[in-house]
Amino acid sequence: MIPTELQYTAEHEWVRSGGDLEDGVVRVGITDHAQDALGDIVFVELPAVGDTITAGETCGEVESTKSVSELYAPVSGEVINRNEELDGSPEAINADPYGAGWMFEVRLSDPSQLGSLLDAAAYGEAVGG
Repeated sequence: MIPTELQYTAEHEWVRSGGDLEDGVVRVGITDHAQDALGDIVFVELPAVGDTITAGETCGEVESTKSVSELYAPVSGEVINRNEELDGSPEAINADPYGAGWMFEVRLSDPSQLGSLLDAAAYGEAVGG
């Protein structure tokens, strides 16, 4: 199931805004589809707090027993938090990609970029589900 409250990229990242996050801040992770395709995740390289990331550009890596995949920034801004738990337990991404497996939080430099992300229905069509 693809959570309807999130937004998505064609590269299989998700973005959560609102809720317990302050205005202008989003949380980022990879989708269930992505973690399933990768297989058992054994290592993640995330951007550091304070890094500036640019939408569409690589900002990290996800390594699984099958391959290494680049992580793409879904939005532009400053990384203000990262999920330190993933350093010791990257498998949390496999177990709970939309919850405990979140990756980092970004303070948006251009909130209008959220309008270019896919909704759940469009992402579902893109991945054939």
